[in-house]
Parts: sequence; C-alpha cells; structure tokens
Amino acid sequence: MKQNTISQAGELDSASLQREPNSLYRILVVDDEPDIRQLSTEVLIHSGYKVDAAADGAAAWEALSTDSYDLMITDNNMPKLTGVDLLKKLRSARMVLPVILATGTLPKEAFTRYPWLQPAATLLKPYAVEELLETVKVVLRATDSAPMQLEPLSNWRSQPPSDDLRL
Repeated sequence: MKQNTISQAGELDSASLQREPNSLYRILVVDDEPDIRQLSTEVLIHSGYKVDAAADGAAAWEALSTDSYDLMITDNNMPKLTGVDLLKKLRSARMVLPVILATGTLPKEAFTRYPWLQPAATLLKPYAVEELLETVKVVLRATDSAPMQLEPLSNWRSQPPSDDLRL
C-alpha cells in the first residue's frame, strides 16, 4: 500500500486515501500559500479525490502540460503566473478543464475585459472546508452532465457571430 507523501513542491501521492465514488477524479490545487494548499489538498484526498498540488501558476502550467485533470482549483494572486494568466494560457491552448478560482479578491476587471476567462465557480477566501467540497461536487457534477464544449477562439471578440457552421 502506498503512503501519502508531500514533496517540497507540495505534490501528493494520494493513492492510499481513495474512496470509490470520487477516486475517478483528478484535481490540481494551485496556491502559493503553503497552509491553504496543504489543507485543501488533504481535505480533497480525505474525500476520495486524486490530488496534485502546485505552488504557483508556472508549476501548475507544467503539471497541466504533462498530466490530465478533471478540475483545477487555483488562487489568483501568485508569483510567476497569476490565476488569471493561467486561465488565459489554458483557454489559449483550448484545454477543456473546469476551474474554480479560490481567491481573496475577484479579478472583476479581467473577467469584464475577457468574459471567456470566467471560471466554472469562485470561492472567496477565507472559505469553509464544506464550501470547498460542495463547490467541487457541483462543478464536477455539472461537467459530467454537460456535453463537451469547445472553448472560444482567442480572437472571438473580433469576429461577428455566425449562423454558419464551419468545419
């Protein structure tokens, strides 16, 4: 049986605490605050999810480039790459991944300027463990029931809507 370990980068080996219903889901937790990152990660693992963690947006992008996830939970104000910048890279790469933005302040200006960056859900810090778990369940449930959608093109605002289907 594997043991859960946390590396210096905050990545977890979560195989030993899995429960059947949630063990099919892989979640990436991104936060530069070690205590928040560890608490969120441990709560999700204890709830049966497979979880990896990243200490900043750059480390998260690296993880997203090498592994596949069902959900990403990210802070916004982080060094190297903010949560909004991470969302921009994710959308530009046309990665279909639901995102929960867990942050102290919402980047309203960025979401107004770039509405296609809207995350699937937001959590304002400080949030309760129950809020985190309920938000994760709601987002994953919505993702499971929704048909797969392509993300908008990065230049979507410069193109008028068209009724024609292009191949």
